[in-house]
Amino acid sequence: MITPVTERQNAPRKLPGKRPALAANPAAEGQARKQAPAATATHFRESAPLLKDELESVRREHVKLQQAIYEAAQIQRRLCAPRELVSGEFEIAGEIFPVRHLSGDFFKVMKLDSVLGITVGDIAGKGLSAGIWQAHLMDLIQRSARTNLPPADVVTRVNRELCRDQNEPPIAALFFARLDPESGELVYCSAGLPPPLLLRRDRSVERLEKGGPMLGALKEAKYEAGSVCLDPGDLLLAYSDGLTECRNPLDEEFEMERLTAAAKAIGGATANQVLFSTLGAVLDFADTCSPSDDLTLLVVRRREAMAPERPSAGNKEISRPRRGQSFDVRSRQAASEAKKGSAS
Repeated sequence: MITPVTERQNAPRKLPGKRPALAANPAAEGQARKQAPAATATHFRESAPLLKDELESVRREHVKLQQAIYEAAQIQRRLCAPRELVSGEFEIAGEIFPVRHLSGDFFKVMKLDSVLGITVGDIAGKGLSAGIWQAHLMDLIQRSARTNLPPADVVTRVNRELCRDQNEPPIAALFFARLDPESGELVYCSAGLPPPLLLRRDRSVERLEKGGPMLGALKEAKYEAGSVCLDPGDLLLAYSDGLTECRNPLDEEFEMERLTAAAKAIGGATANQVLFSTLGAVLDFADTCSPSDDLTLLVVRRREAMAPERPSAGNKEISRPRRGQSFDVRSRQAASEAKKGSAS
């Protein structure tokens, strides 16, 4: 049945989305709108002290966490000691530039009876997880190295231990070598690390490529060793891939050729001088670009036969170079010689 027009006109209208009480009483709706800001302001005044206390608590926890991470980073640096060492005719110097407080890179120089154990490693990843794995991996390496096994067997054993003990072992690159300070023989094995460079006195370059795959990938991986002899005046550079893959503002990588040129440019200098001159060249190349990966470099130099012997520096912390810092070693040597001459 069709409703008469008069009845449709007199029927009360329903406002969609509005409550009937408010629709029938516009004055009540306006009063509620006026009271809402006042209620919100009152709630804020009551909550502000609580929020302030919570923010202060978060700030204190953040400070404690930063302090704990800083202390862990200092322990990492001590685990990588000695950072500078002299043994017979050999000088060794190393340094790490972590992207974050904790580094996945590491190096270690160990005295193993009559030889030196030399290790450079790079754990995949950065930050806390890589830093925690670093201590575990270094312990495996040191325990295996002290068994006096050949380098290839040491790396094989470390890989098996790493794969067996953990459900998801970290992927890591490693260079391990035994250096005989008397004969100069270096027996090495490289597991996925960029091939170390051997810069001969005659300026020729050799790459130490013998080894096998990265650690933690294959439990039954096979590794082989290589052997070279470091003659007087030779220089060995072992490094992580963060060094050669460091980029500049033009998105160019530092690469192995620039690394070789930087080391050759300061030929005849000490291992420590070569170390920081080369690192300075990398940071100057990066310019305003921050490195995206940890930078690690270890330098081994055999002094020339006629060079005067220097006393061992033992465990020595070395200040890091700043970007733009000059590394004019020849000028320093000339100034030192001039000073000695005037004193005599």
